[in-house]
Amino acid sequence: MVGVLVAAVLSAVSRNGSSRAEAPQAVDRPVVGRVGVDAPKSWPAWGFTHTRYSAGAGEPGATDSVRHSISRQPVVQAQAIMGWGVDNPEPARDQYNFGSLDQRMNLIRQTNGIPVITLCCAPDWMKGGPQGETDWTHLEDAPHPKYYDEFAELAAVVARRYPDVRYYAVWNEFKGFFDENRNRWDAEGYTQLYNKVYTALKAVNRHIKVGGPYVPMNGYSPEWQGPPSAVRGPWGSVDQRALNAVDYWLKHKKGADFVVVDGSTVSEDRGLRTDEFTALGKFSAVTRWLRGRGQGLPVWWAEWYVAPEHTTWPERRWDAVNTAAMMEFARSGAATALYWNPQRGSPGNCAGCLWSPGHGSTVSPSLGMLQRFAQWFPPGTKLVDVGPTPSSVRVLAQKRHMVVVNTRDEPTTATIDGKRIRLGGYKVRWVDR
Repeated sequence: MVGVLVAAVLSAVSRNGSSRAEAPQAVDRPVVGRVGVDAPKSWPAWGFTHTRYSAGAGEPGATDSVRHSISRQPVVQAQAIMGWGVDNPEPARDQYNFGSLDQRMNLIRQTNGIPVITLCCAPDWMKGGPQGETDWTHLEDAPHPKYYDEFAELAAVVARRYPDVRYYAVWNEFKGFFDENRNRWDAEGYTQLYNKVYTALKAVNRHIKVGGPYVPMNGYSPEWQGPPSAVRGPWGSVDQRALNAVDYWLKHKKGADFVVVDGSTVSEDRGLRTDEFTALGKFSAVTRWLRGRGQGLPVWWAEWYVAPEHTTWPERRWDAVNTAAMMEFARSGAATALYWNPQRGSPGNCAGCLWSPGHGSTVSPSLGMLQRFAQWFPPGTKLVDVGPTPSSVRVLAQKRHMVVVNTRDEPTTATIDGKRIRLGGYKVRWVDR
């Protein structure tokens, strides 16, 4: 997938296949009473993750413009401790190298971001490599069990260095935690690592919020004839092995402040089989399943994807699909959803990017969309029903505002909330009520 490599081929999130532009199906989508129903109003809800290239890459004038655009409305900004734009933080035992991570954290502060740290990945020496060296081809290897304590100590060092960061996701996509012999996730090994990290972070500051297991909710097409799944719908089904890993972690974790997953609407076996809007129902279905596990933990989507890799949709289609995805998160009770920003370092087409790479000052509608959600639909916002709408139009509304999406590539006119609204193909409208 864009920006992230998954260690286990059998459980990797595939983005191959072709999309279909059929009319979206009418799907029942229950709406929760308010946004982030399981989280306090102060919870960090909507935002994005920094990857290899960020707002610091490019010509000074252009990057200044992008930074200004980001800072206009605070959103959550997440950064990993190793990889995705930052160096090895501890290339040798007790020898720290936080220069590039400091730069990223400063960028987040300068752009008024709500900082989140993803505790991944691990220095080479914790994975069997030599002291003082970094082999990036082994970035996604898990630390050896004998070094779990050392990784937990590194997490504590990070927490002490950045005392303003209160939210930590432990590891990323179960990287290195797939058991090939048993053909399933090694939830036991991950949970051992998680519990040590949880304990270390809480020892630094008991107010730090810690979450896991950050397992990918891989899925299959509606035609899939494999093992049954507890989560399925018109869009397909979720790999039961991922659900089992979540259940194991929930039962054996030492503690947690939120539950983290990620996922794509693209199936493992046949790509994007339904239209891209119907496929978004997966996000709601997984969120409801997680909320139904009975522990009341806020649901946190660390990454989410809506298209096969190398998709060349026009920007308006990206905006429509991304906005509709965020509607799914908000209406189903997710507390947090972070957009994986696939920035590039050179000019040219950058599908799905939040701003133009390399030079220029253009930001994409998707950045504005995330900021609008942060402004109009923060945690605690009561959602309201504005009545029936055509199956091709999706609406999310609160007392004073609503966002409307045309899911077809053709103009339409609809009466919504007593207003006659004309929408161009794949048009997104932000409307005062």
